[in-house]
Amino acid sequence: MLVAVLDVGSNTVRLLVAEVGRKGELETVKSDKAYLGLGAEIACTGSLAVESIAGAASVCRRFADRARAEGSERAEVIVTAPGRQGAAAATLVAALRVATRFPVRVLTADDEGRLAFDGAVARASALPVSVGMVDVGGGSTEIVVGNRRSGARWVGTADLGSLRLARLVLNGDPPSKKELAAAREAVRSVLSPLSPPRPEAALAVGGSARALAKLVGGRTFDAEAAETAIARLARRRSTKVARAAGIDERRAETLLAGALLLAESSRVLGRPLTLARGGLREGAALALARAAAVAAA
Repeated sequence: MLVAVLDVGSNTVRLLVAEVGRKGELETVKSDKAYLGLGAEIACTGSLAVESIAGAASVCRRFADRARAEGSERAEVIVTAPGRQGAAAATLVAALRVATRFPVRVLTADDEGRLAFDGAVARASALPVSVGMVDVGGGSTEIVVGNRRSGARWVGTADLGSLRLARLVLNGDPPSKKELAAAREAVRSVLSPLSPPRPEAALAVGGSARALAKLVGGRTFDAEAAETAIARLARRRSTKVARAAGIDERRAETLLAGALLLAESSRVLGRPLTLARGGLREGAALALARAAAVAAA
């Protein structure tokens, strides 16, 4: 079944069109992304301007047209932190529904973690019985432990993501020592109280994890490797980080915050993190295909 997922997050809007097989195998047909930075505006002002909502709706309309052109049989818009945070959340959701003419679902942080776990596990070739997963988004962070057969068994969430942390605390580029210390304390205060069961291995999903993997030069990194990257990031302007690591400048602006969240998440799980090949959109695509199959039965 060909399905399409539009993922509206704090940093980006992303499109995934994928073919989902009967046994849950998933193949990407088309993908795209656009940076909007909705989470930064929400963090700074507590809401979204009319123009920002119109911009998000315009991008999603274009992505929805592409999904239809590909022949998608089922499609859905999922909205993460921007649908939960800020005074304009309901207005944003309504605008996306009108623009795309697709169902729009606002994910809870728990939903987000479970779907990201499913997508990460589905795209992994070999896994132990117990697997952890970390999803550092722009507006929130999810830590999940589960297994391939039963899915997520434990979910912990924090209302703090890379973009939100960067805008609230890390104002300098590079930040001052005081700002960095405040960011560390903010991260510890929301993640250290979490007590997940210790998995045999752990995966990381999301843009911060992809960017950090480029910076450390490998798909697997532990808290120590993340701290080495943090020390480098804290001394360099984001434009230089972007050029050195080959990442988008807007991602580089929030990478220090994302690295802090990933390092602490690795400590919480007690495992190094391996960059996953799937995540939230893949998990949502699988769920969409399953729901369609049940409806057709």
